[in-house]
Amino acid sequence: MRASWLALLLLLQGCSGWLFYPVQGLPATPQQAGLAYRDLWLNAADGTRLHAWWLPAKAGVEVRGTVLHLHGNGGNLAWHLGGAAWLPEQGYQVLMLDYRGYGLSAGEPGLPEVYQDIEAAFAWLEKAPEVQDRPLVLLGQSLGGALAVHYLAQHPERRAQLQALVLDGVPASYREVARSVLSEAWLTWPLQVPLSWLVPDGDSAIQAMPRLTGVPMLLYHSLDDEVVPLANGVRLYQAAPPPRVFQPTRGGHVQTFAEPVWREVMLRFLDDPQGFVGLRRLAEIANPDSPQ
Repeated sequence: MRASWLALLLLLQGCSGWLFYPVQGLPATPQQAGLAYRDLWLNAADGTRLHAWWLPAKAGVEVRGTVLHLHGNGGNLAWHLGGAAWLPEQGYQVLMLDYRGYGLSAGEPGLPEVYQDIEAAFAWLEKAPEVQDRPLVLLGQSLGGALAVHYLAQHPERRAQLQALVLDGVPASYREVARSVLSEAWLTWPLQVPLSWLVPDGDSAIQAMPRLTGVPMLLYHSLDDEVVPLANGVRLYQAAPPPRVFQPTRGGHVQTFAEPVWREVMLRFLDDPQGFVGLRRLAEIANPDSPQ
């Protein structure tokens, strides 16, 4: 009930803050997961100080490239470590960014300010010696993927720096997300359609996706996703320019990389982003909850 009142208030105010559910502080670090890391501090164009984690490739493993990880709308870096923690062992170094207002980052999250945070991450990567002359990949999960799609559509020079873009459980439309939030309680359910139209949809991924020319894409979406329904991933795939691959999965929202097979899909995609066609068809995907 409290969440519904908050969503209603923010929608009526025309505020993008309802998209973001940050948690300040960090309850854990990569070290507790057995990963080497270092804290980074970046500055957005408006002076906001941002916190990030740098995860180097595992010692003794050849560096294959760099992944910029943009997480979803809740928690902070500690909540989303699982989306990237498996990559250093595979030879990929990772920059994990906390948007303004998340974790140890200063400020308050909102649109369009958060795009400055993504630009700050790209600016750091552009100068970091360990990143030079190596493939750069962006991995966006949930809201992080939607932010990435809009940002890249507006910044073709950054898009040109990417070898590939990987999206996981990304909402196609902010307006549809708002409608879903409003439908969760009796108070706002009858008004979900008219109130959702108060939400500007111009920044939504479905609007920007057709402009992402020149960067190969892998789009994951779970058949079981109860937060962002499967239709979102299908719509984004249909709107994306080639080359692109749609990979349906099973399991909860952005829990993709808990399953080794979906990690393998991403690794094989990164081996050949232009030519990869996917590993499994929909009919071949087992339901992990089904009795064997």
